Amino acid sequence: MAVLVGGLVLVPIARSIITSTTERHGQDTVFVGLDNYLALVGDDQFHTGVVNSFVFTAYAEVFKVVLGLAAALLLHHRRRGRAVLAGLLLVPWVVPTVVTAFSWRALLDPIFGSVNTLLTATGIGPLLASAHLVDSWPAGWLSDPSLAMPSVILVNVWKGVPFFTVCFLAGLKAIPADLYEAATIDGASSWQRFANVTLPGLRHVITVTVTLSSIWTFNNFDLVWLLTQGGPGDVTAPYVLVAYSKAILQLQYGAGAAVTLVMLPIIGGLVFVLVRLLRQDSSIKLPRKRRAARWIGTRQWAGTARKALPWAVTALVTGLLFWASPHIFWKAAVVLGLILLIAAGVGRVVSTLQSRGGRRSSSVVSGLGSWAALAGLLFFVLGPLYWIAVTAFKSEGQVVMRTDDLWPTPWTLEQFGALFDNQPFGRWYLNTLLVSAASTAVALVCAALAGYALARLRFRGAQGFTVTVLLTYVMPGALLFIPLYQMLIGARLTDSLWSLVVTYPTFTLPFATWLLVGYFSSIPVELEEAALVDGCTRIQAFGRVVLPLAKPGLLAVALFTLTNAWNEFLFAFVFITKDEYKTLPVGMQSMIAGDVVPQGQLAAASLLVSIPVVIMYALGQRFLTEGLTAGAVKG
Repeated sequence: MAVLVGGLVLVPIARSIITSTTERHGQDTVFVGLDNYLALVGDDQFHTGVVNSFVFTAYAEVFKVVLGLAAALLLHHRRRGRAVLAGLLLVPWVVPTVVTAFSWRALLDPIFGSVNTLLTATGIGPLLASAHLVDSWPAGWLSDPSLAMPSVILVNVWKGVPFFTVCFLAGLKAIPADLYEAATIDGASSWQRFANVTLPGLRHVITVTVTLSSIWTFNNFDLVWLLTQGGPGDVTAPYVLVAYSKAILQLQYGAGAAVTLVMLPIIGGLVFVLVRLLRQDSSIKLPRKRRAARWIGTRQWAGTARKALPWAVTALVTGLLFWASPHIFWKAAVVLGLILLIAAGVGRVVSTLQSRGGRRSSSVVSGLGSWAALAGLLFFVLGPLYWIAVTAFKSEGQVVMRTDDLWPTPWTLEQFGALFDNQPFGRWYLNTLLVSAASTAVALVCAALAGYALARLRFRGAQGFTVTVLLTYVMPGALLFIPLYQMLIGARLTDSLWSLVVTYPTFTLPFATWLLVGYFSSIPVELEEAALVDGCTRIQAFGRVVLPLAKPGLLAVALFTLTNAWNEFLFAFVFITKDEYKTLPVGMQSMIAGDVVPQGQLAAASLLVSIPVVIMYALGQRFLTEGLTAGAVKG
């Protein structure tokens, strides 16, 4: 594990630092010191990329928190069908990013897209134009410079809301019910219970989730590239795309490495916050009596500063967003205000009815409001997926003429046949299976051994190595793809499946190890001690006692690593150029040639790509909830 992490993550980062001090002149590489960094000061493309990444991340996180929290609250208070609804809301997070990008590109098409058609038919579209939320109607969502970034943010929110919903739902279940009962007895309203019980109870979960999601969103490449390729112009190009353009397209590795490394302090700050939060539950040593007063004063000051910090950060981010994107700021404020106004209005009506003794009427209003909100949320989540499903079974004539949009008449397998006849789709599928299976096997074997060692064995540097594993997990691919690309060129492994098998452990192995460390720690150590007393060696105890109990954890690791490898785009896009070695995400992207988009074939491909992942999660959920460890302790 140490060798793999060092060779695939730490060494490439060190090499990237060295590369950033060089410049390519023809066939020669020349040392230029800090020139690449100094050049970024006057690089307008870089400035635009940094601002775009900040704007993209900030707006996306705000809406993911609001919608994710609303969805979690709706599901938490739902007694029947909660598991089914949660499974449906999880689908956008499960489906590959290339499927997400294709479906929304088709839906947001200004001429053939269903979004403009639906908004025109309902009268909402002209209303948006009259309110100046869009410049003209029909809107060119991805081609209009003023709408492209909001549209990309919308798609990222659609993709990320399920992750927030699941995390917040788990946090809500951990809040003791007696706190709500006590607040109700004291006469607290619904809003007061939410503000004084729910939000404080979710503070830690919200902070960890937002920090982790911010790292992913800030370094996002695949979704933006697949939707707009950074256009129109550079209005949606994040800093990662700027680094890709300089290093891969212009072959200036030093300039590209400098772009990624300049962002390292920001990423490092987020990682530092995440590590502190995840280690927050560690024991706090009590002070000596003679230092007690000073310690109490320090704690009080720290508590005041901790309470003021979120407001200061919120004010700073709000000011920066207004400065960086005033044309998006007021539109986002209107949409967010409308959502909060509707929620507050329904809550006010319910509270008024309750105060007047109308329990039945208040429950009816509350139930109708909840169902309406759930219906709108499900329509937003499942609408693009339904469009993919029906488009895959349309004939080419129905797709081109846009007849029978919502229900194919007749249903046909024409698109599936054309997909395999016109594209090497079967080869892409096989490549993805091989790479995903190989990287998952490596992750399972190495992570199981390393996770057990870090959880059970005591050796010098164990704690530091555990933190290093977490750091390498959250390190973005943007920092690694340039030095890894250089290393693969030197080893002559580009344009081969080995390039992916070798590099995928950079993101599968650290996560798998980190997850299994926690899982092995939850298994009672007394079981292994009993096996050791009975004459087993450490390896025998690990194989006969620990691994059988760790099946749910191993399954979770296999599920997540297989899904991540199945959906990975950046490495496969950079390292593979030949059709016979492409994986499914890169192959599907290559099916789009300029303005020619084979919508039917892409819909069929999206369906075939998504079904295995959805089935794996559907089957895996049952095993993930089994209490094998509790049963072993009881026995």
